[in-house]
Amino acid sequence: MLRAPVWLGGFVMDDFAWWTLFGVVACLAAAWLARRAVGHLAARRRARRAAVAAQAEAQQRAIAEAEQRRERLALAAQAAANAAAAERAQAEQVRREAGAAAQAEAERLAADEVRAEFERLLAERELAARLEAERVAALRAQAEQAEAERLEALRLEAARIEAVRLEAVRVDAERLELERVEAERSRSARIEAERIEAARVEAERLEAARADAERLEAERRESERRHAQAQAGALAGKAPPGKSPADTLVMIADDSKLVRVKTGRLLAQHHYRVAYAVDGLDAAQQLQAEAPDVVITDVDMPGLDGFELTRLVRQNPATAHIPVIMITAADDRHREDADRAGVSVLLGKPYPEDELIAHIRLAVGQPAPVSA
Repeated sequence: MLRAPVWLGGFVMDDFAWWTLFGVVACLAAAWLARRAVGHLAARRRARRAAVAAQAEAQQRAIAEAEQRRERLALAAQAAANAAAAERAQAEQVRREAGAAAQAEAERLAADEVRAEFERLLAERELAARLEAERVAALRAQAEQAEAERLEALRLEAARIEAVRLEAVRVDAERLELERVEAERSRSARIEAERIEAARVEAERLEAARADAERLEAERRESERRHAQAQAGALAGKAPPGKSPADTLVMIADDSKLVRVKTGRLLAQHHYRVAYAVDGLDAAQQLQAEAPDVVITDVDMPGLDGFELTRLVRQNPATAHIPVIMITAADDRHREDADRAGVSVLLGKPYPEDELIAHIRLAVGQPAPVSA
């Protein structure tokens, strides 16, 4: 479910930010759990090593005690042997004293006793060795089991860490896929919006073209009458009869769209009708269809510059009366060429906007506005 954007500390938390925050928190939690598990595993490993070391130390003590016990048994055997030798000597003395039979019996008894003691000591040593071997084997088996458990714990911990890493990778992959889908959706929406906007602009252009065609057709007859009157006024050295700005058509010929739009807005603020020409050739073609009341032209234009456009206007009897206002950045340098071409007014850039409006009013015979 998509969440509404949330303001957090001056930032907007949208779905992408929520998912990013969730991924960061999940990664931090996984890293913390992994570090804690590694710490627990290290503690268990140290405890097991301490237990094994204690067992080994106990084993060494037991071995040392067994060695001491064997030494004591050897000393006891030696003492017994010495005692037996003493007894044999005494028995020998007795035998010598008692006779050969008694001496032989004494020696036999002494030999049996020594042999019995020796057999007993040997049996005890064998038993001690067998018990020690069994204890060592038990300790070795216990150590092997502990090591196996440690390795199994390490394997399980590594598997858990790998699972956490894979989960983080999956979450990150899902986030990247979500970002890709969102970007694709945004791109599709932008393309659709551009297509709709282009269709709307084209429809507006067609509607404007149709309206202009109707307007041109409706004004064609009226323009012929106005042109005849204007031409008669120009030949008599006077301005044509005054007309309202709504009835005045001003053509702007300039290859700069910015200049055309800026000048057109200025004229529209004063309620003039405006025709736009992108260069001199476009202006000449529009002059053949409908003659404006005033022409505002630039000097440098591709195809046909402002001087050539002015000469075409003056050479055509139907347009020779039209006032031509030329706007140039070097008015002093172009003044002689403008006079020779027949330019009515030469304005330098930048020019005051009220001065341009005043020249248009004067050209079409409109009275100056009354100051407040």
